[in-house]
Amino acid sequence: MPKSLEVARNPLAHIARRWTPSPVTVQRACAAALAMAVVIVVTGGAVRLTSSGLGCPTWPKCTDQSLTTTSDMGVHGVIEFTNRMLTYVLCAAVGWAIIAVRSQKPWRRSLTRLGWAQFWVVMGNAVLGGITVLTGLNPYVVAGHFLLSSALITVAVLTWQRAREGDGAVRPLVGRPLQQLAWVLTISCALLIAVGTVVTGAGPHAGDSTEVHRIPIDWKTVAQLHADLAWVVVALTLALWFVLRAVDAPAGPKARTRDLFLVLLAQGVIGYVQYFTHLPEVLVGLHMLGSALIWIGVLRVVLSMRERPSEQPGIPGPAQSGSALASAV
Repeated sequence: MPKSLEVARNPLAHIARRWTPSPVTVQRACAAALAMAVVIVVTGGAVRLTSSGLGCPTWPKCTDQSLTTTSDMGVHGVIEFTNRMLTYVLCAAVGWAIIAVRSQKPWRRSLTRLGWAQFWVVMGNAVLGGITVLTGLNPYVVAGHFLLSSALITVAVLTWQRAREGDGAVRPLVGRPLQQLAWVLTISCALLIAVGTVVTGAGPHAGDSTEVHRIPIDWKTVAQLHADLAWVVVALTLALWFVLRAVDAPAGPKARTRDLFLVLLAQGVIGYVQYFTHLPEVLVGLHMLGSALIWIGVLRVVLSMRERPSEQPGIPGPAQSGSALASAV
């Protein structure tokens, strides 16, 4: 087979034969993909909060005649189109992560699959975003759009974590009761996020200045349920932290649980202030950012309950894990 055809058939393998990234480079690439997953959630929230959800009234073009926004569409068109363009930046970040993990030596198939999983979630959410526009910001589709973004963050966190550890057998760092408590915390947080999408679908920020269908329930009642679930998550986090300290657990789980508790406190303050100040857009946007950070924090708590040592040279183990996420987010 001619060399050019071979490269076209499998360009990732071609790159991998000529480049071997360092473990730090792989970790930073995965962290960048995670950071962009958070950015796309925040900018998507900005589109809704500025009533720009239909700034580009069709999809995949911005209008029937133009691929990009036009001057007649004003600032709303610019905001919506900019958010669409950021999807390409997200794709670039995910693509960079895929190239990095595919080129790592030795090749780790499971890590590469996680990178590709991110890519397909991004593609699926792009299509769902288009359906959101075509259905006139249907609140149920909007909720699905946000939940799929949370799924992207989940896969991105898993990829970043796996890049920082080995491929050995999973070794628990705490007892089964603590692992189960961490999973109860995770499920409770997932419910909290899901109920939050209902608050959004029924609340006053519809995403566009025109008449938009809303979920036909009292948003204040659902907001109260959302607040109650938030307190459940806070209580579970605090209980987990105290038990980890009582049993003298390793530093990792204790630190991750403490970090989550601090983010939850900040999110709670923002949540109550925005409720009593009638949901100002800036605070709602910060609340969406907090939602993403809380979900990342919960996943890090669960993942900190175990370790996977390296069985091969060149693959980082727990002791070599860096702070690439902190430098990228």
